[in-house]
Amino acid sequence: MRILLVKPSPQLLIAKRLQEGFLHLEPLELEIVAGGVPLEDDVEILDLSLEEEPFQGFRGKVASWKPQIVGFTGYSSQSGMVKELAAAAKEHDANIVTVVGGTHATIIPNDYGVPAIDCIVRGEGGTVFPEILRRYKEQQPLFFGDAVLSPQDPAFAEKATTLPPHYPAVEDIPLARRDLVDRSRYFCIWTSSTEKSLDTIFPRTASFRTSIGCAFSCSFCVVHHIMHRKYLQRSPEDVVDEIERVPEDHIYFVDDETFLNKARMTTVAELLLQRGIRKKYISWARSDTIVKYPDLFRLWKEAGLSVVYVGLEAMVGSRLDKYKKRTNVETNRKAIEVLRDIGITLHASFMVDPDFSVEDFQLLEKEIMNVCPAEVTFTVFSPSPGTELWQQHKDDYICDPYLFYDCMHTILPTRLKIKRFYQHFARLSSIALRANPLRVNKVRIPFKEMVRVIFLGTRFIFALRGIYRDYPRKDVT
Repeated sequence: MRILLVKPSPQLLIAKRLQEGFLHLEPLELEIVAGGVPLEDDVEILDLSLEEEPFQGFRGKVASWKPQIVGFTGYSSQSGMVKELAAAAKEHDANIVTVVGGTHATIIPNDYGVPAIDCIVRGEGGTVFPEILRRYKEQQPLFFGDAVLSPQDPAFAEKATTLPPHYPAVEDIPLARRDLVDRSRYFCIWTSSTEKSLDTIFPRTASFRTSIGCAFSCSFCVVHHIMHRKYLQRSPEDVVDEIERVPEDHIYFVDDETFLNKARMTTVAELLLQRGIRKKYISWARSDTIVKYPDLFRLWKEAGLSVVYVGLEAMVGSRLDKYKKRTNVETNRKAIEVLRDIGITLHASFMVDPDFSVEDFQLLEKEIMNVCPAEVTFTVFSPSPGTELWQQHKDDYICDPYLFYDCMHTILPTRLKIKRFYQHFARLSSIALRANPLRVNKVRIPFKEMVRVIFLGTRFIFALRGIYRDYPRKDVT
């Protein structure tokens, strides 16, 4: 049997610019699904973000390889493209079985209730995909339980309104088939250096998952909705065994929060050091986790932790309360100092609210300088599709709330005219780029890469300033 797994490309310009210049990670979710495919079957991964003409690349692959099953992943912003791709597959061969999974399928499965889609996978695809294949081979109905739905099921409408299924045990989830992609194409810009020079700031970077879920429930996040507020963790030995096998020397932990369990992550770091595994890591962590466990981060610095992404979100207490961060400004400031003292580069993420005034933007500009030298990025507060907050704002959206849900486009009305809003939004990133660690610490990098990063950074800022053009004209006047 031939199985083609497809990752859609980004559709909006700002997402393309971000992927081209700063962060392009491998399709780990599809690699994990592929890990569950029986050895007797042929499986390939098609990452359309690597294609200059995604639709032509997809149609060409389907025509040449003739898959019997085509599986798609996708975020809400890619759901429209997924439906178009599924329709294109059916147009080529009506007998192709189309399967859709990913975040959007998990939280809003009824949006995929269209004729071109045969199966909708909710939750972890790696554990249910082998059962879909078995049923296909035995000519049984492909939908079953609450994890695999089908528009052809008479009970589909009812099942699509239920909560997502509970995740399986982490021990049952297959390991990623990392051999199915061109690993030279994936990178993360790496601005952390304890030395005075770097051979490259665009190293090949592997994606890695040590845990699933988060113990917190921030208002803008969908993770607790998908995971029923559970936090599932792989064993330290399992984590280190796979890290050792990963070919890249740079690893990006894609966990929602890696360090909640101090004992587990202490053991992981100790095992890495004992085995002499010398790699560099980027991870996410909450500010209160950093403040609570500074010794854990010191140990991880020794093990190779280079950069920590921290969702500071705001340095105003009322906004942190609005976002249900369950932390405070003092903790944010303390976390910045802890990382600075240890020598781990901070990647600070701030959230811009659509109700920002000019004064709010100016206050945030001052905070940028307080946290630098650091990587600093910005998102726009947006309700996550499928959450309670999403339903509360259902009458407020100023655009397609799926396509534009990328945390860069506002889907809610802004206090400022939207063109002016994005002028200030782009200015934030411009200030942050000028105060990044490479520049402030005068780290030497290859000349070609210096030219490249200046070019990419400038192009990204122009794309930010031009986001307003993506909206209907009536919203920018």
